[in-house]
Amino acid sequence: MRRDLGVLPAVFPMPVLMIGTYDGNGKVNVMNMAWGNISTGEKIVLNMGSDRKTLANIRLKKAFSVALADVDHIKEADYFGIVSGNKVKDKFERTGFHAIKGAHVDAPVIQEFPLTMECELLEEREVAEGSIITGRIVNVNVDEKILNEKGTIVAGKLNAVMFDQFERSYYKAGKQFARAWNAGAGLVKK
Repeated sequence: MRRDLGVLPAVFPMPVLMIGTYDGNGKVNVMNMAWGNISTGEKIVLNMGSDRKTLANIRLKKAFSVALADVDHIKEADYFGIVSGNKVKDKFERTGFHAIKGAHVDAPVIQEFPLTMECELLEEREVAEGSIITGRIVNVNVDEKILNEKGTIVAGKLNAVMFDQFERSYYKAGKQFARAWNAGAGLVKK
């Protein structure tokens, strides 16, 4: 039996994205966000509340970074979502994390997260809930430990975290169980 639940954001999994920015004084700010994803091969789209320090920083610098949260750093990643940079001035410093300036944009690369996309702001569209930010990915910076011998990212080595908005929980990404563009290939031949 099926049941109607009305309107809710019923997508699982959602990414756990760490949005990194600098303010006007070069101070690092990081925000935890689940409301974002890849739009095309080189674009990322984020849905951000209008009162966010991160949004003000993106408007100022026209740049941001997007890191994937991992299991080893879930405590700090969750903290970045609990605490506002508008209220806690040393938010980033309290985690003990380290940042370097991105090589391609004016945004931080957080060293503890294994994968970071350096992005430049392409467009901001204001909506009732805040702003839709579209960025162009200009570089992906990774820790070599997540690469295979060919220099390709191995998703299983990311230890990526997924967000479950139904129960407000985090999940660890699982193991590969099928290959894309292969699992359904047998149906093509029918």
